[in-house]
Amino acid sequence: MQNTVSHPITFDGVGLHSGRPARLVIRPAAVDSGIVFRRIDAAAGDGGASCDIPAHWNLVHQSPLCTRLENTDGVQLSTVEHVMAALMGCGIHNAVVTVDGPEVPILDGSAVVFVRGILEAGIRRQAAPVRALRVLRDVTVQRGDAWARLSPSDTLTIEFDIAFADAAIGTQTKRLNMANGSFVRELSSSRTFCRKADVDLMRANGLALGGSLENAVVVDGAQVLSPGGLRHRDEAVRHKMLDALGDLALAGAPLLAHYHGHKAGHAMTNDLLRALFDQPGAVEWVTCDASLASKLPGAGVHWGEVPQVA
Repeated sequence: MQNTVSHPITFDGVGLHSGRPARLVIRPAAVDSGIVFRRIDAAAGDGGASCDIPAHWNLVHQSPLCTRLENTDGVQLSTVEHVMAALMGCGIHNAVVTVDGPEVPILDGSAVVFVRGILEAGIRRQAAPVRALRVLRDVTVQRGDAWARLSPSDTLTIEFDIAFADAAIGTQTKRLNMANGSFVRELSSSRTFCRKADVDLMRANGLALGGSLENAVVVDGAQVLSPGGLRHRDEAVRHKMLDALGDLALAGAPLLAHYHGHKAGHAMTNDLLRALFDQPGAVEWVTCDASLASKLPGAGVHWGEVPQVA
């Protein structure tokens, strides 16, 4: 069965790059409506431009630091990946997500605050079967030594490799089956990460104005500067997998595929979805029976699976 949230859920915070206060509200939506973002601050005085932005791969305006959506009227919304990961990871198929600014609030830099809100509010089942996208053949994209691949699989599996010079991160590899509550248990609390030198450069260029040691893991060589240190020894690769799930959710339905990212980022995952849908016969729609639906991300997830973090 498809799912939506039981009632509106409100989150207040600041945008990571703009530093502007932002309020995000996840609202219930009808069967087969998917996930739609709505810029409520863009609804007036805009010459009639639509403030709705469907969460879809072909509306991604590629940028190196986050996932940004832009509708056909030029209305944009940045940093959608964490809330998209939370929605997919909790098995939410239909929702309207209103935001009163140009950027989704960063909260603690992970997806766990969104997950908590969704599970506290409750999930409402809807009288319609879930449809998924089954990948039928390998699709790969590459930029330099970075690449990403989708391969056929009966469930969604995410695999990721990263390599950074900073000893606090180094080389990390992880693979997880996203069935059921795996995302909530294993990935949802992992925060975005960056090097101190990169933070200093971004701020000098007017970016990361809302970033802090409380909403990102900041490293400097072998040191972790954020209070409390790491939530997981391999928190960095777990966060890259979180981002990948959020970006893959822009396919418009749960994927049945094995995703492998090697030094990949937001833009490359979007390139991969574009290549998937551009290749005839690479993907098909399937209507999930009870057995298949039970293997999708978020199926059967419950409060006891939410990580307890400060």
